[in-house]
Amino acid sequence: MINRRTRSTAALYLVSDGVTTVAAFFLAWTLRFQTELVPWVEEQTPNFQTYLRMLPFVAFAWPAVFYFQGLYQPRRNKSRVEDAIAILFAVIVATLILTFFTSWYRPAPGFTFSRGFLGAFAVSSYLLSTFGRLTLREMLRAVRRRGHNLLRILVIGSGRLGREVTQKIMDHRELGFEVIGFLDDKQRGDMVLGRPVFGGLADLPATLEAHPVDQIMIALPLEAHRKTLRILEQVSKECVEVRLVPDVLQYTALTAAVEDLDGTPLINLSSTPLEGWSRLFKRTMDVALSSVLMMGLGLVLPFIALAIWWEDKGPIFYRQERMGLDGKAFKMIKFRSMSMNAESSTGPIWAVREDPRRTRVGSFLRRTSLDELPQLWNVFRGEMSLVGPRPERPAFVQEFKHKVPQYMQRHRVKAGITGWAQVHGWRGNTSIRKRIQYDIYYIENWSLKLDVKILWMTLRHGIRLNAY
Repeated sequence: MINRRTRSTAALYLVSDGVTTVAAFFLAWTLRFQTELVPWVEEQTPNFQTYLRMLPFVAFAWPAVFYFQGLYQPRRNKSRVEDAIAILFAVIVATLILTFFTSWYRPAPGFTFSRGFLGAFAVSSYLLSTFGRLTLREMLRAVRRRGHNLLRILVIGSGRLGREVTQKIMDHRELGFEVIGFLDDKQRGDMVLGRPVFGGLADLPATLEAHPVDQIMIALPLEAHRKTLRILEQVSKECVEVRLVPDVLQYTALTAAVEDLDGTPLINLSSTPLEGWSRLFKRTMDVALSSVLMMGLGLVLPFIALAIWWEDKGPIFYRQERMGLDGKAFKMIKFRSMSMNAESSTGPIWAVREDPRRTRVGSFLRRTSLDELPQLWNVFRGEMSLVGPRPERPAFVQEFKHKVPQYMQRHRVKAGITGWAQVHGWRGNTSIRKRIQYDIYYIENWSLKLDVKILWMTLRHGIRLNAY
């Protein structure tokens, strides 16, 4: 049943790719030869029938490359960014193959295919294929939310781990998973999260015979290692998919990743979504936006600097040591808002409401967060990001890491000018534990979409990064 459903979904994606690829072919012809977007300098427009001879090769090559890229192996929990990246790679490879084919294939003596057409086709193919697949994906998710096309899951273990994975499945109905029940030796006959416990672990064969099951999730604690091995031996005789939920959540709040050491699987407990291409995309956005903002604010910054200097003839900028990615210290730049040598007698302390150490200009800058603008230079240099956990001073880090669980996990990513905690009001001298909860959520669920959302919320609500 599960394989039939997978094949049906793959067929839908294949049809979508076929339609969008053919549409991209005709669109590329129109853009190249029927519009002035890229002027055609030859006297005569090529014969469209000649270009149509290329279409059968395209209709074969594109699905073949998409197949080998794994795009017809639907994974319900794959993110949109993952899909878009996979499609991009597939289109690049397919275009290279098509370029090689057209350099060899000559439908007429002296005839060559337009490179502009090939470029327009590649771009059109990527955009239309991505749009078609994302549209189909949302349609399938809408169908699953209504209770159709579901994968029936039996969870083995109704303890903490089993309840946690079941709750996540229930929270994301769009993925198309349905927990039909549990098996657990300690809670036979009970109801857990509204799902029945069919029996003990020994009842697995009878349960699989009595209930249609597409997938088994083994969610047993570490100390049940022997039971897990017996279950794996039993299910090896059944036509059902098996997923193992590792009981390592108590040791980490971040997303774990499975690695390979010469055939031996290793679980990386320090993995985050911000790896590989994701990190490159985030860095590209940081560089682009910080550059644009610094140029756009070029007329405002000199006036702020002049006002700071005019008040007490002191330094314009204030450089303070903060803790960033991987616990490395860097100098964070701010417009100076305090009087000179403000901490000479007190040492590092939190700012307070109506702090007497502030200058008059500094009070305005802190209320409006304009004192944070020079951190755009930190972002451009790569020491910070536009979005991320706010960096703390090393003295406070040393204090908090012994008092607040998982505090150091926030240093797995670059510090940010604004963050998920700040746009929800947890800024300045507020609860450290609450801020950590929001920072950990951001790290676990990072995506470019989430970054854009945080930036939009920062602009929309005028979030002040400093409470005082």
